[in-house]
Amino acid sequence: MADEINEAIERADRESFTREPPKTLKGQIGYLIRQLGSARAVAAEIGVTADSVNRYRRGARKHARADVAAKIDDAVRQRWQPQVRKRRQRQAAATGGITVETRARFGYTAPVGTTDDGRFRRLTVHLPPEYARRLFEARDAGASDRQMRGIIAEGFKEIYFQDGGGRAMGLSDVEINDIDYLDLDY
Repeated sequence: MADEINEAIERADRESFTREPPKTLKGQIGYLIRQLGSARAVAAEIGVTADSVNRYRRGARKHARADVAAKIDDAVRQRWQPQVRKRRQRQAAATGGITVETRARFGYTAPVGTTDDGRFRRLTVHLPPEYARRLFEARDAGASDRQMRGIIAEGFKEIYFQDGGGRAMGLSDVEINDIDYLDLDY
């Protein structure tokens, strides 16, 4: 799975919609034209001709090919309710934090005499706002999935493995590998 973290953030953003995006092809195309300014810009975005976009807008074509319909839906969802998304992200980064649910292989570096064998764990951990802020900033700066995994792994180390400083103080590095699934909520 490539870009598990970005996909999880996108799913969490979609869950925060206060209204559903347009469902009909005509409504979706109308929304995209308002957002992008012209049929030509929409056509370039979804990979069809401007004439096709105008046919969708007028209702002359009621259905798009499956691949084009998927591109249209993705383009609408990416642009839908940006203020709601930003407000939820600001709230998570300032006060709410972020909840990460995953099933993955966790490996770590531990002191001699303890086991550091990686193993699959299913964890649901609420990370403080500092980690949400760092994760959103990293995504906005174009960080790789590996870098964002590092931020989450650091949060797991502090909150779950070390219990906020109450145990496993010799634990130095935690790594998340072989992710079965990863889900975020904020």
